[in-house]
Amino acid sequence: MKKLKNSIILDPHPRTRESIFSEADFSRLQSLARIHEWREGKMPAEILEECLPEACVVIGQTDLPRKRLESAANLKAIVNVEGNFQQNIDYPYCFERSIYVLNAGIAFSQAVAEMALGFALCLARGLVEGDSRFRTGREVYGAKSNTESFLLKNKQVGILGLGNIGRTLIGLLEPFECRIRVYDPWLPDNYIKDLGLIPDSLGQVLKLSQVIFVLAGATTENEAMLGLRELKLIGEDALIILIGRASVVDFEALTVLLGKDRFRAAIDVFPQEPFPKNHPLRRLNNVLLSAHRAGSLQETYKLMGEMTVDDLTLILQGLPPVRLQRADRETVTRMSSKPIKG
Repeated sequence: MKKLKNSIILDPHPRTRESIFSEADFSRLQSLARIHEWREGKMPAEILEECLPEACVVIGQTDLPRKRLESAANLKAIVNVEGNFQQNIDYPYCFERSIYVLNAGIAFSQAVAEMALGFALCLARGLVEGDSRFRTGREVYGAKSNTESFLLKNKQVGILGLGNIGRTLIGLLEPFECRIRVYDPWLPDNYIKDLGLIPDSLGQVLKLSQVIFVLAGATTENEAMLGLRELKLIGEDALIILIGRASVVDFEALTVLLGKDRFRAAIDVFPQEPFPKNHPLRRLNNVLLSAHRAGSLQETYKLMGEMTVDDLTLILQGLPPVRLQRADRETVTRMSSKPIKG
């Protein structure tokens, strides 16, 4: 195989080039360097290792341990287009070599935040249950249909994890004039206060909020942080929207409490996907279920491509990236997200 000069390795599996890049953005990418693209699943190791010495960029979820990185003398950036930082890269080596490691997860923020707000409104107003009743001839009219409904306006809201999605959601909640409490141990209280929010403990956020958005990313420190003891703090008229990472919740405990009708929930992420077809959550009327689809819009994927090309254009000019999220030396090895399947 002919060696590529100043090349970009495009290995986006399980994404595809067409899903990420518009024709215009792919043309822009081609103008930056030669593209060595693999279109049949994950790029085979022997082809990847042959291309790495001349590569200036890798786009994908490619495994890059130190040995491979040492052969990539021209590498300037690695862009993960899956949306999280996986532990398949030798991050310390990248920091030593000033190789940017970026991910495009920020592109999901608007889509997921809008879905989270939609879940909250749907649960608060009983939209799905009302539709189901109507379709089966069991509808209830007027005030009697709203005994468990409430307005989102002026309510106590809790946010667990104030990352990209959380900050986007804050803007969407502004018209509702909610009192928002935040639990995020990676942020100082004053940073949260500067955003006009209330920093608080996990227990207080759960106890005092009528609507709780669970947006935290998966880390080595927060697995099952919402266990039975914590979930019991949630008020009986409250809503919980799980749209971050499933690993932060003890699903068995959540299922038990929802089965007792303790509160209502909307769930978009699960510990197993596909979710078991016989799981009791599927039979509960107080749960709104969604198949991990909050961020999976064509607009979102195309935004990934746009942001990727924008930042690579800067990097290859010797300038820092401005649109994608950089891996931080202090936190990236504490991430524990798993690869997606599609």
